[in-house]
Amino acid sequence: MAAPAADRRATVAFVAVVLLSLVVLFAPRAPSEHAIPNLDKAVHATLFLFLAATTSWRFAAHRSGLIAVIAYGALSEIIQGAALPHRDGDVRDFLADAAGALLGWLLAGRLLARRLGHRDQVGER
Repeated sequence: MAAPAADRRATVAFVAVVLLSLVVLFAPRAPSEHAIPNLDKAVHATLFLFLAATTSWRFAAHRSGLIAVIAYGALSEIIQGAALPHRDGDVRDFLADAAGALLGWLLAGRLLARRLGHRDQVGER
């Protein structure tokens, strides 16, 4: 039995963002990365916003999903600091990861609530 289109879209979005995160978090740094102050923190926050939102969309809004995304942020910083010679772990990057994840989780929840509220209103007509 084929998965509904919404499930397929959620899976594709989630996998795409996870693959993007692997490139962003573990590829060698670009030489011009420090040209714009705090750009790295904005990238981390935005990436984890999308990770949390697509995790919520794909796996439902269980707190364990948010915890997993935040743990992934912590683990990525540990790996960068301990195992990748071209990267360094940074607590501030992790804080940006966690802030982005929380924001993404909250936004995804609000969008879902709005969507469900709209469906309820349409169903009442």
